[in-house]
Amino acid sequence: MVEEAAGAFKNAPLHKSSKAGRKLPVPQYDGTLPIHAAREEIEHTIRQHPVVVLAGETGSGKTTQLPKFLVSLGCGANGLIGCTQPRRVAALAVSDRIAEELGVEVGGTVGAKIRFTDRTGPETAIKLMTDGILLNEIERNPLLSDYEVLVIDEAHERSLNIDFILGHLRTLIEKRKDLKVIITSATIDTDRFSAAFNGAPIIEVSGRTFPVTTHYRPYEESDTNDHYLTAAVDLVQEILETKGPGDLLVFLPTERDIHELRDLLSETRASRCDLLPLFGRLTNAEQQAIFKPGGRRRIILSTNIAETSLTVPGIRYVIDTGLARISRYSPFTRTLRLPVEPVAQSSAKQRKGRCGRVAEGECFRLYSEEDFLAR
Repeated sequence: MVEEAAGAFKNAPLHKSSKAGRKLPVPQYDGTLPIHAAREEIEHTIRQHPVVVLAGETGSGKTTQLPKFLVSLGCGANGLIGCTQPRRVAALAVSDRIAEELGVEVGGTVGAKIRFTDRTGPETAIKLMTDGILLNEIERNPLLSDYEVLVIDEAHERSLNIDFILGHLRTLIEKRKDLKVIITSATIDTDRFSAAFNGAPIIEVSGRTFPVTTHYRPYEESDTNDHYLTAAVDLVQEILETKGPGDLLVFLPTERDIHELRDLLSETRASRCDLLPLFGRLTNAEQQAIFKPGGRRRIILSTNIAETSLTVPGIRYVIDTGLARISRYSPFTRTLRLPVEPVAQSSAKQRKGRCGRVAEGECFRLYSEEDFLAR
């Protein structure tokens, strides 16, 4: 079936690489994700165009299902399907999920490469990686000759890495007529991305979510800098005492906040729960712990790493401080800064979307509705 599907690329022959001839599994689909309803349209559009912009809401299934669609089209046998993620934990988690759905082991048909860790091999057809890894590969091999498809996920984050990659791909697709590029995100400015790639077609996919109730709980600011931590402690205790079962996800701006809140909660009834930190500098084993629920209720304390692409299972309640540490580049000083700033509405909506995936959810914002609307 995969070999027959490869003939669908009549106007865009697959790239022939030194790793041609991989035998790929036939993907199976259960049809439960919203993106499955758009599969025929997505596959047809990919056949006909070198660049496709896909706007998929949180929970649509775009991150895990797109690589499978590409395999169904015959991609991956003659060149790599490269899929980027902004963060290490997301690249590893997505590779594990895709491998599980295809019934293979990571390191075989599905691989992952992040800094200091390479879980790819000769048979790898779907390669998950951070955008930093792809940027390094561009420096060594500007034509990216090992790849026949590139999926740039979470493009809305607009990091320097992503901007450099997209800028390079704009010129590369003129030299590599056989290369397919898919730009995808949950909150993407589709018109601008489409215009940047000569009017690339846009496909929008709805998300899958249960109703989520939003509560605005602004706190009174004090002379100290940790007032939102005090508000978060009070709210966690309130949820544990008055709400039904389900795990909690608390969004905090910095690693220091995570450690401080964890210490504060350990002195309350929350100590009976599993208090799990989640931020970029954790080891892979520590990051993967959030995907292995135990017997106790969990409280995940996370930076904005859990905002997109990374779905923490079992979340029923989200507490959003409304803050994040944002990377800012100054062209005048040529330096990067990492100030703590209020997040945009799009990020707040993403955070809200982390609950309501398995049942009705509740999102508590530690700021006012007027504040939200003004962002």
